[in-house]
Amino acid sequence: MERAENADDLAGSAPHADLLERGMWRRRVLACVLAAGLHGAMPAAAAADTRSGFAWPQGARAAVSLAYDDALDSQLDHALPALDKLGLKGSFYLPLSNPAVARRMEGWRAAARAGHELGNHSLFHQCARSKPGRDWVEPHRDLDAMSVAQMGDQVLLANTMLAAIDGRQERTFTLPCGDTQAGGRDYLPAVRAAFVAIKVIGGSGVIDAMHTLDPLAVPVATPSGSSGAELIAIVKQAVQRGTMVNFTFHGIGGDYLSVSAQAHAELLRFLADNRQLVWTDTFINIMQHVRQQQARPPAAP
Repeated sequence: MERAENADDLAGSAPHADLLERGMWRRRVLACVLAAGLHGAMPAAAAADTRSGFAWPQGARAAVSLAYDDALDSQLDHALPALDKLGLKGSFYLPLSNPAVARRMEGWRAAARAGHELGNHSLFHQCARSKPGRDWVEPHRDLDAMSVAQMGDQVLLANTMLAAIDGRQERTFTLPCGDTQAGGRDYLPAVRAAFVAIKVIGGSGVIDAMHTLDPLAVPVATPSGSSGAELIAIVKQAVQRGTMVNFTFHGIGGDYLSVSAQAHAELLRFLADNRQLVWTDTFINIMQHVRQQQARPPAAP
C-alpha cells in the first residue's frame, strides 16, 4: 500500500481512512480511562485474572503487544530503532504487495533476525470497497468482489512468502480494515487453522478476561494522534485488569494514521521502566503463552 502524497489524500483516500470517520478513538478510550481513575499511581493489587489463576511470565501483571501495520517506511525509520534501543520486541504486519516490502527487504529481514515478528496482513490488503470512506480501495482489490476461496488462497500464500523472508512457520494475522467477509461470506473459517492468533479491530484494545479470550478473534486498538500519556493510561488499565492491551499502530512520526515519534517513545520508555510489571513482547509470543495458560486445568477451589 502506497503512501498518500498530501493532506487531502490522507483525509480521503489513505488506507484505513474509514477508521478516522468511525469515531473519535482517542476521546472514547481516554474517557474510559479517566472513569477508571488510572491517571494516578500504578495499581498495587494484582488483577482479577491473576488471582483466578492466569499467570504472566516472571510475575508480570499484564502484557502489551506493540504491532505496526502496512509495512510503512516510518516504522523502519522510527519505530524499529526505538524498540531496539530499549530492548523491546514488536510485531510488523506486512501486506506483501506494498513496494516498501521489496524495496526495504533487508530491513524487514534484519527486524526478524533481531527477534521482531513479521505477521500476515494479506497479499494485497483487500478491503470491502462498499463501506463508507473506502473510495481508496482499488476495484481489483475489492473484498466484496472476491470469493472466500480466493481470499483464503491469498492469505495462505502470504504465509509462504513471509516464510521466505524470515524462515518461520508459525504466524499471526491481522485482518485488513477489520473486514471478515469476502463476497458476503465470512472467510475466516478458511484460514483460521493456519494461525496461532488473529486480530480484529474493535474497542480500546484492553482485554476483559484472558481465560475467555478467543485467540482467533483478539480485539485491537488502532491509535492515531494519541499522546504518550494517553497510551500509557491504557496500559495502566490493562494492569488493573491483569490482562493485556493490543496496540496496532500505523505511521510513527510520519506516513498516515500516525502517532508522533515522541508519544511512541514515551510509551516505550514507560514499558521499559516497568518490565517487572508489564510483559512486552511480540503478539505471537504473547498468544502462544495465552493458549498454554488457557489449556491448563482450572485451579482447585
